[in-house]
Amino acid sequence: MSTASFIAGDWGTSNLRLFLCNTEGVALDSTSGPGAAESHGRFANVLNSLAAGWQERHGPLKAVLCGMVGSTIGWVEAPYLPCPAKPDQLADACKSLEGGRVHIVPGLSCRNRFNAPDVMRGEETQILGALELTEALAQGRHLLCLPGTHTKWAAVDDGLIQEFFSAPTGEVFAVLNEHSVLVRNHGGAHDRSDSAAFREGLAGFNGFPQGQLLHRLFECRARQLAGEFTAPAAEAYLSGLLIASDTYGALRIMEGSITAKPITLIGSPELTQRYASALSLNGCESHQVDGSAAALAGLAQIHRRIAEGSHS
Repeated sequence: MSTASFIAGDWGTSNLRLFLCNTEGVALDSTSGPGAAESHGRFANVLNSLAAGWQERHGPLKAVLCGMVGSTIGWVEAPYLPCPAKPDQLADACKSLEGGRVHIVPGLSCRNRFNAPDVMRGEETQILGALELTEALAQGRHLLCLPGTHTKWAAVDDGLIQEFFSAPTGEVFAVLNEHSVLVRNHGGAHDRSDSAAFREGLAGFNGFPQGQLLHRLFECRARQLAGEFTAPAAEAYLSGLLIASDTYGALRIMEGSITAKPITLIGSPELTQRYASALSLNGCESHQVDGSAAALAGLAQIHRRIAEGSHS
């Protein structure tokens, strides 16, 4: 068995995933715990409790953490690093805690294409990992999409994170699905797996791209009243409309040479596949990278950079 070298952690608002890693960043073991919101005021205790067994078996281990642990609701605020940003700058800008035993990765900020401030926290580590896992991303200009609650569209140029903008696609879906009359599946089992209804949502939006998203959302209710959809089908249709709108808009914002190459999708396989389908309808090829693997690869790269700096 490989020797344990460090602890990698993705500490989001709702969940914490910790990994015991060897020097190459391969996970030897993993565990989970409460998110940043629930850990407020006791981050050190949570980390120490979850990692106690690893520390006992392998001795003192440093931890590299990304995500909301570095936000205003986190352990300590790790200031956003402005774009354009190089991968090694993320490691150099980490916030050190517990006598250098814990390092927290900063997020990224930029002035996006709408001349508005934008930020990401956690996704920067996934991008860093994707650059390492996908060799082709190291050269040239590429468009990356990280689907999620707040989907990020990021431009990378020769490995340099140049700019990005956010779309709260997942959050809008959750709000409309759970707090509006459009789907009326409140309290029921959420199921976006109706692939036919999802594809119909994608095609429906792309069939009338001149229409605003607001002009299409009421269909989720009207099609149920007309007997065309069940509530689960309406839920899948809503997902299709939102992802189609997100994708269509992003491609036009970033149109040009950046979208001529395959677009890299980073996230959960189920969600990246949904975006791949939307991109395909727009004539775009895509390449999918598992979000968990990307985050782990990014954290390992940051750990290596920190270790090299401490020995220089």
